[in-house]
Amino acid sequence: MPRAATADDQRRALEIACRRANVSVDDLWLGYFSLGGDAGAVEVEAYLHGLMPLPAGQRDILAHAANEHLDDLTTRLRIPYARVVRPATPPTGALAALVKLLEGMEQEPPEQLIGALDAAAAALGVEATVHLVDYGQRALIPLRAHPRAAGGAVIAGSPVPVESTLAGRAYQWLQIVPDEGEGDGPARLWVPLLDGTERLGALEVRLSDTDDPGDPQIRRECRWLADLLGHLITLSTGYGDALDTARRLTPRTPSAELIWDLLPPLTAGTDRFMIAGQLEPSASVGGDAFDYALSHDYAQLAIFDATGHSMTSGLVTAAAIAAYRSVRRTGGGLLDQGTAIDDVVSTHFTDRPLFLTAVLADLDLSTGRLRYLNAGHPAPLLIRRGKIVKSLTAGRRALFGTGHQPVTVGEEMLEPGDCLLLYTDGVPEARDEHGDFFGVDRLSDLLRRAVAAGFPPPETVRRLIVAVMDHQHGILQDDATLMLATWDPHLGKLV
Repeated sequence: MPRAATADDQRRALEIACRRANVSVDDLWLGYFSLGGDAGAVEVEAYLHGLMPLPAGQRDILAHAANEHLDDLTTRLRIPYARVVRPATPPTGALAALVKLLEGMEQEPPEQLIGALDAAAAALGVEATVHLVDYGQRALIPLRAHPRAAGGAVIAGSPVPVESTLAGRAYQWLQIVPDEGEGDGPARLWVPLLDGTERLGALEVRLSDTDDPGDPQIRRECRWLADLLGHLITLSTGYGDALDTARRLTPRTPSAELIWDLLPPLTAGTDRFMIAGQLEPSASVGGDAFDYALSHDYAQLAIFDATGHSMTSGLVTAAAIAAYRSVRRTGGGLLDQGTAIDDVVSTHFTDRPLFLTAVLADLDLSTGRLRYLNAGHPAPLLIRRGKIVKSLTAGRRALFGTGHQPVTVGEEMLEPGDCLLLYTDGVPEARDEHGDFFGVDRLSDLLRRAVAAGFPPPETVRRLIVAVMDHQHGILQDDATLMLATWDPHLGKLV
């Protein structure tokens, strides 16, 4: 990481450059003025002789003008070689930071990630702290390495609210948020921390005294660091518990553990499709779950809700997801998927009647043609231009577990930009202390507001599920799950 030049460094270098390049003060000033310099020729000459200072920005413009004169004295003509040997130079700057992060996690447990990040940040000339979001998506939890524990044990700091904080704003909007701070301290950047499109938290980057938080290159380098870090967090969480445990503000029930291990990423997308989901209560969910599979041409979606709220409900849902994936991954369509789910529920859970509601859907990403089955589940809502325009009520059949029944697949043609909202009955049936239901109308109004505000799809889902939880003061009578799918041939990247 190169050191920023002081005013004296720049002035001495300018004197040497002008003398060697035979550049007069007038020629230097003309180049400086053409690049947007504000100082007059007399002021520039006084600066060169050390008689008066110039602001850092003006000094940089003057340096750029001198460098252009130096470039004119050199030639880029070279005789080519038949074979080129790459120079064995060590990586520097952003590449060095990424290499240190990768090499720092080779055959290491998840908790070593904090130390690897420290080394990577130092290569960029900054300091960084990971803030992971809790599973309820209400708080960002700062992590640091234990100063005395061997092996890099992780310490979780005090949670930072997602709402009304700069860290939370970066997380919500998926944007880099600068923090100039107070007094003469260094500035900070809050960088969204993602694995692909799944939000994991925010990366706090403390800049050096000479860094400009508005510098596009610094922002790019911090984004690269956060992107690689996000991938490594997800990868290492697959074989160790340290980072996952830090995100849990409440211990999970065995049923919730089962469901969470079955879930795909909460957010995923392609250049034409985006899906985001969330379920509550995150620590004790019983029989709710969702699943999906994305390809270039199709998006296949499913949402499940098993009757009851016990461990058995989680087992029913787990078996249904396994049956659904088994058929889906061998090319089976909606009818075959439904038959497989029916078989596994009715065959393997016979001690007492157990049933499962679900919606299975298949979307052609080239045409917008949606095909779906609904087994006793709340009808999906079609959202167009920010408003719910209809409920998708076709393709209905009885609950899974009641045996095979003739069924007609429902169809709908989506328009570019349309969204589908799938949810379990725990959303509209959530009740406050007065017994008032949350209701579809309230859900529709909150959805309209979130879309109008321009929130990214995962933030829209988070706000909806938070509203459901707040309606019941954090205590649900039933699991509540939401899944928002957006189709647009020109969707582009989430960030």
